[in-house]
Amino acid sequence: MNRYALCPVRPPAVRAAIAHAAGGPTGRPARQIPVTVYGINEPTPGPRWQALFHATWPGYRAWYVSHGEQARPDLRTATGMLARHMPELMPTYARLVELAGGDELAARMLTLWETPPFAPACSQAVVGTPEPALCRNYDYGVDLWERTIYTSAFTGGRVIGSGDCLWGLLDGMNDAGLAVSLAFGGRPGSGRGFAIPIVVRYLLEVAGTAAQAREVLRDLPISMSYNLTVVDAAGTACTAFVAPDMPAEFSAAPVATNHRGELPEYPQRAARLRSVPRRDQLRAVLATDPRPADLAAAFLADPLYNREYSRSFGTLYTALYRPVDKVAEFIWPGRTWRRGFDDPDETRLVVLAGD
Repeated sequence: MNRYALCPVRPPAVRAAIAHAAGGPTGRPARQIPVTVYGINEPTPGPRWQALFHATWPGYRAWYVSHGEQARPDLRTATGMLARHMPELMPTYARLVELAGGDELAARMLTLWETPPFAPACSQAVVGTPEPALCRNYDYGVDLWERTIYTSAFTGGRVIGSGDCLWGLLDGMNDAGLAVSLAFGGRPGSGRGFAIPIVVRYLLEVAGTAAQAREVLRDLPISMSYNLTVVDAAGTACTAFVAPDMPAEFSAAPVATNHRGELPEYPQRAARLRSVPRRDQLRAVLATDPRPADLAAAFLADPLYNREYSRSFGTLYTALYRPVDKVAEFIWPGRTWRRGFDDPDETRLVVLAGD
């Protein structure tokens, strides 16, 4: 199901880009998937966000009610949970609802409380010294990618990251130097809690260090299992395993893929996602004491880079966050897009190649 994707750009505008696209698996031609990625810089929600809402709401609405509208929490419950656990976001939330025309169903969805489940794969790793950096691959279905890089200042501090669920984030960095990334944690099922994109958003709005992020995560109810990897400007890093109805578990692990701890709890699921080989590769790369650029290069190669777009397991982008320089780099084979907190609205055409 197309959850929310913006419409991809098609030929003839993309013919030149397709001609230079990276190849797919050896022995067969790669399917070329042209997409446009939107860089939005809007400190507080306004016309840019409203245009995003109108472009994506039909898809988001279909996803939100995919199990029936009655399966989603009522507005009073949903807003009450957001106000209880993330009070700093309430003024922004009220503005979003206003820009959405006061639509009651949109207001429920925008709380991101007890949404339908979704589980992107992903790999992520951090280096701490001499230059802290967080790098990740976002692996999911092309039609399930919002394709926005959103720069904002919703609660005062500036935040840049990969947008999801209209105001949540898949990964990002704030101007205090904290960077956060998510990956599916491997445990099936869901429970009462927030969808993970609003959790990443909230961490970057209220925390400036890895230690502060840990404290915030201790009390947040989260609807599915995820690994959250964090690094701050001082190079302090941690990975948190979060899941419904359990306290967050923290480790000093600088890498995470799609299982909890050393041995997968669900080996078959981990095997389908090649979670252990990807984690082992990340550890091997970190053992070479890489610079951030070297780390990013490793994410563009097997087994970290995935091309199985037909089964929603393709690498949609590589993100490299540099907290000291306050720069985010979004990378595809042969193309890098650097964005800082002051960069204006832009778009980039990228071509994904795979099956």
